[in-house]
Formats: sequence, C-alpha cells, structure tokens
Amino acid sequence: MKLYSVNSSGIQRVKSSPFKLERSLQSFFEKNLNELMGLTFVKSEHTIKNKRIDTLAFDEQSNSFIIIEYKRGKNNSVIDQGFSYLSLMLENKAEFLVTYNEHFNKHMKMAEIDWSQTRVAFVSPSFTQNQIQATNFKDIGIELWEVQRFENGTVAVTQIKQNGSATSIKAMTPKNGSLDKVVSEIKTYTETDHLNDISDDMHELYEKFRDSIVDLSDDIEVRPQKNYIALKKNGNIVCIEIKKNKLKLYLGAKVGTLDDPKNLAKDVSKIGHWGTGDYLVEVQDDSQLEYILSLIKQLVTD
Repeated sequence: MKLYSVNSSGIQRVKSSPFKLERSLQSFFEKNLNELMGLTFVKSEHTIKNKRIDTLAFDEQSNSFIIIEYKRGKNNSVIDQGFSYLSLMLENKAEFLVTYNEHFNKHMKMAEIDWSQTRVAFVSPSFTQNQIQATNFKDIGIELWEVQRFENGTVAVTQIKQNGSATSIKAMTPKNGSLDKVVSEIKTYTETDHLNDISDDMHELYEKFRDSIVDLSDDIEVRPQKNYIALKKNGNIVCIEIKKNKLKLYLGAKVGTLDDPKNLAKDVSKIGHWGTGDYLVEVQDDSQLEYILSLIKQLVTD
C-alpha cells in the first residue's frame, strides 16, 4: 500500500514505519482489539499443554474463541501452525472455557460456546503468495490479517479475503486423526446455509433488503453467522434472521438512540435474541423498505 499526504504544493509519499518488534505489534493489537478486529481480549501469552498462544480473544458475535498469532517473518507455514492451534483448542475446550470465566468472572457453560466457529488469526506486515494460497479454503478456520504502520502514525489493517473460487479443504486433507477432527468440527457459514428450504418470495425479499443495505455505503460486508447474517461496517449494522414467512432485522443501535417516528422498531434490549442490537423490525414484504433504510442509515458511520 502506498500512502500520500496532500498539501497545497501537491502530494508527498508517507514512508512506512514497521513495528520493529513482534511484541510491539502484539501490544498494539491487544490494546485495540475491539476496534481492529471486533474481538474481546481475554489473555496474553496463554500457555496450555506446553504451547504458548500470543493472544486469546473471544468473538461475542459468534460466541467463539479466537487465537491470534503475530509474525514479522514470512518463512513459517501458517497452515501447519494454524491446524496445530485449532486442534489444541478443540482438544482442550474446558481449559479455554475456565480461562474465559476466570478472566471475566463469568459462568459461561460449554454448550454456550460455538466451537464450530473457532478460528486462528495470523497478523503480519505481509504474507507470501504461498501462504495466501494455502489458506484459500472456505472452511479452514484460519484468517490472515496484514498490518502496515506509517511514519505519520497511520496504521492500515486489512483482512485478506478468500477469493470467489475458494473450495472446501475437506477433499484436500489427508487422512489424519487430529486433522480430521479439526476439519469435521470447524464450520464456515454461508448465505446458502440460511437460504435453503425457504420460498422464492422470501429469497427475493432477503436479497432486496441485503442489496439495498449494502448500497448505503462503501465497504459494508456480508458476514453469515450460525443463526443470522450480519451486515457490518465498524460493527454490525443489521443482523438478518430469515424465517419461513418473514425477515427479522435486528438494528445495531442502543435503545433510546434510534429516531423512529413511526415506532416501527421494537425494543428487544431485554429480550434474548440471536442478532446483536436493541431494536427489531419484522418484515413480510418490501412495502416499507425506504422507511426501514432511513432507520438503518442512522447506523452507517464512516
């Protein structure tokens, strides 16, 4: 990435200023984990079964644990290390849960964790094409994040996305006890998982709302989860549950902050639900699409 500053005389290249130490990169991420990756920090330098984890994090959206590893070099295989850490977590679930509960003084139960969403995230100034290609599978549970720091204090953080041709790793994995367990237990959800067994009308209604919301701003992402589909930009804007005869739209606003003159959105802040956000709008057709978009626009921040 090339970065330039603009002034009255033209533009000037801003030079990169990489993190000199891996520990500095780790400290930066741990202090800003929610803003950078949408995760909750749990513990640094966590050791289990003689294996040290750089950062243990928790994804409140999917109720799953995330292991984060930091790299300044390009030589190591992320696929081997990634599977090793995924296997470590899936074989020691109770110990990870105890760590979480002790840190937050909570009583989360094993069944409340979605272990199928366990992931390993590698953070590095850059990755080789071999590393990127090796993780280009839709159900691998391994993420790559590139981070660049510049001399003016600007930091760019980018998740490397899988391309549209990404296939399943299951057919590529050799028969191996620990690898089979990881591959069989890890699950990456897609829109197709939510669109199976629904009517054409509901399918069309979902796509109309999805496309209209995505068009509200650049870089709104569609992130399917186990129980809903999240549309994200700096956090969840809308979480969509697709039912047989309606869509349930959970708006990512705190109660009391939404300007809703028609009182269309229901306060669900004290009611358990899958999607994040304190307001629910249920729709069976697109008759109020424009009004609902006006509510959602309030949540879209640059």
